Amino acid sequence: MLSFCSSAAKAARGCRPPKGYKSRSSLLPGPILPTAYAISRPSRRSYASPTDFSSSTRGTVIQLLNQISSKREVQQYLNYFTSVSQQQFAVIKVGGAIISDHLGSLASALAFLNHVGLYPVVIHGAGPQLNEMLRAKGIEERWHEGIRITDNETLTLARSLFMEQNLKLTNALEDMYGVRTRPITSGVFTADFLDKQRYDLVGKITHVDKRPIESAIRARCLPILPSMAETPEGQILNVNADAAAAEMAKALQPLKIVYLSESGGLFNAEKKEIISAINLDEEYESLMDGSKTWVKHGTKSKLREFNDLLQHLPRSSSIAVIHPADLQKELFTDTGAGTLVRRGQKLNVTKKISDFNDIELLKQTLVRDREALDARQTVERYVDSLKEKEFTAFHDDGMEGLAIVLPPQKEGPQLAQLATLTLSRAAWLTNLSDNLFAAIKKDFPNLMWTVKQDDENLTWFFDKADGSLTRDGEVLFWYGADNGEEVRALMVEFNKHGRDIFGNINLESNLAKAARRAGEILGGNAQQKRAYSTNGALPSSPNVLQSSRHGRSRQSLLSGRSYATASTTNPNPPFGVKNATNSAPAKVALIGIRELAGQKLKGYSKRDTTYENLTHDDVRRMAEKSSIDVWVMALPNGVAKPWVDAIDETGSDSLIVDLSADYRFHSSWTYGLPELIDRSLLASAKRISNPGCYATAAQLGIAPLLPFTSSSPTVFGVSGYSGAGTKPSPKNDVDNLADNIIPYSLTDHIHEREISVQLGRDVAFIPHVAAWFQGIHHTISIPLAQPMTSRDIRNIYQDRYSGEPLVKIIGDIPSVKNVSGTHGVEIGGFQVHSGGGRVVVCATIDNLLKGAATQCLQNMNLAMGYAEFEGIPLREMGSGGGMSF
Repeated sequence: MLSFCSSAAKAARGCRPPKGYKSRSSLLPGPILPTAYAISRPSRRSYASPTDFSSSTRGTVIQLLNQISSKREVQQYLNYFTSVSQQQFAVIKVGGAIISDHLGSLASALAFLNHVGLYPVVIHGAGPQLNEMLRAKGIEERWHEGIRITDNETLTLARSLFMEQNLKLTNALEDMYGVRTRPITSGVFTADFLDKQRYDLVGKITHVDKRPIESAIRARCLPILPSMAETPEGQILNVNADAAAAEMAKALQPLKIVYLSESGGLFNAEKKEIISAINLDEEYESLMDGSKTWVKHGTKSKLREFNDLLQHLPRSSSIAVIHPADLQKELFTDTGAGTLVRRGQKLNVTKKISDFNDIELLKQTLVRDREALDARQTVERYVDSLKEKEFTAFHDDGMEGLAIVLPPQKEGPQLAQLATLTLSRAAWLTNLSDNLFAAIKKDFPNLMWTVKQDDENLTWFFDKADGSLTRDGEVLFWYGADNGEEVRALMVEFNKHGRDIFGNINLESNLAKAARRAGEILGGNAQQKRAYSTNGALPSSPNVLQSSRHGRSRQSLLSGRSYATASTTNPNPPFGVKNATNSAPAKVALIGIRELAGQKLKGYSKRDTTYENLTHDDVRRMAEKSSIDVWVMALPNGVAKPWVDAIDETGSDSLIVDLSADYRFHSSWTYGLPELIDRSLLASAKRISNPGCYATAAQLGIAPLLPFTSSSPTVFGVSGYSGAGTKPSPKNDVDNLADNIIPYSLTDHIHEREISVQLGRDVAFIPHVAAWFQGIHHTISIPLAQPMTSRDIRNIYQDRYSGEPLVKIIGDIPSVKNVSGTHGVEIGGFQVHSGGGRVVVCATIDNLLKGAATQCLQNMNLAMGYAEFEGIPLREMGSGGGMSF
């Protein structure tokens, strides 16, 4: 079965508080959103805290968004936009005509974003208003090469006008929708004279100070800026609003740069339609060489500006040119609105295995999203088989996307066959997915492929196909079939043979067979052994976006913008409920400290449970009778061995999970960090050493960057005093810890060795204990072998932990307060030093849960054949199936 998985941005006054929540009709034009807000102007200003709208209003707005888009689309776009720090969401450029003629639509759209927790940076111009003001005062307008010549008189009027328009927009947002705003009319843009002799008081921006923007957003205010700048000496200069937005984007590195336009996008006069999408890497040269008659001088100039801007931004950034009324549709639907401009990727076509520059990279690409026990061996055999076959592979240089197509077989339907397609998250974000499919369609006008019916990307495949047929949980797609008879024959063959009509050319089919064989080798007792699924519909990743575009008219035939929700970028995806093969309850024995003997097990009410004292002989007898399925050793370091020996002496194959450090360096034990250790090893393990709390967070915080490090990372760790144990000591003495932080074991801490051994790299670790009870914070300094951006690094982490419900990647710095009492790890910060030589990453974990008990439960579930997260409270992330702690 072909399975497609996505391994898929100085205040003039203070921040005004919101008033009450009001509604307004016709938030979106026509039938797209029938009802949204209804205006109810208050008789007096009311004051509210920044969090007044945080839950109920956000929920209401999301419900309204669901009317213009699917619930899954909305939630996943929201997750994507909130995966970065708040100032990196979007920069929105607002032309003066939008404020004068479309203020209601503009304010409504911005309020919508604000009420779902998004804070775009808004930069506005006032060109049409200034033209009108100059004419009214009888002042001659002077231009040179499209740039307004700005003398003192013109600048004086412009400053007054910019303040007026700025307040017009901020008042509309506050009075109509209760949005907290902060007009920032100076202190952000520093400029030099563009050409004093030619243009007079016109500036070219040389520096952007992000601090006023960040301050406004921290205060939950929407920053609103006019396109004015100052020289270092304080001279006010007029700057182009488009240029100001571009410089702001270069400074903030946002996901989206939005240019609001009355035209609604870039217009193709020949076809009399708005251009839906432009991929600059593929189309820029042809757009600029004069062969496209609709690309006039103004359009060329705009495309040149867009291309220059995107060269300074990550490939995941894109530009949208849209009407303000279409802002929600652009951001939260697959179809989008207006014109989407992005860099894209150039493709290679390879027809022989020997022509691949890196065979090992090819194999890694094919195996990166595969879950079967012997996936690597299956891929090895598959690649060998291609040496004898005629095929065409479409891929980019880095193998973020790869498609392999085989020509029609001698027998059976005469359509080319898409044997495999694998796409990383970066491939979806840069539209490589659609580029691949467009290239395939160009070279293969007739094609068929299969997908599992529960695949998260099924809608995307429907958009690519002319027809489809479903049978026993499988969907056959095709396009380009020449006639009805060919389609009928194809349907007959599929109904008769299912995906076997592809023979052995389909990689996913081979992997599924290998998984079944591996399950048989492991044992036939389904109650004891784990089955493996090779379809890509793993738990949905909330931060995976496939950024493509539906056509404006032929929606069912052209490309679509949607999500890839399985974890192809995660080389070790979770074993979810679909892999659970054991439903029988386990008998668990906890070997803990003797001080609990005679006490009731707190918090457990299913039956009366009391701690007892067990001798080594008691444990040996219980092991001999096989009366215990799982032994959990919850003992101090150096104490577990006699108990483990007592079990081992009986030859028992019961599972032992040890929470101490005693067996973390024993080759006969499996180290149990499921997010980093091959889960199939844990699924077959009988002796599992649970990682340390400090070590878990440190490894998860470092591992994705290991290939990019130049030397040893340093971890500054601070734990609550519960990590110091229950035996009285200065490290858990609350009075001693008050107003204090205590470093200890400055070198050679046991966790330093553990982290270094597991990562295969020397890591310096300095632990500290502080006055809170539970929770750990790591500040990790990682030297970089090459300069990287914060966005690049965050994307690496998001890719690596895609689909992991117990690892959350955030744009901001994580806090102990937020993670204490929860079952996962938060990783964030991602701040790169100005010299580019190192990055600081922060990680937080609850040392008692994911640092101990939760991880023990994961390991036990995996080894016993239960769903990995059984018994661990998780919450659903939207309707796409993704889960999080």
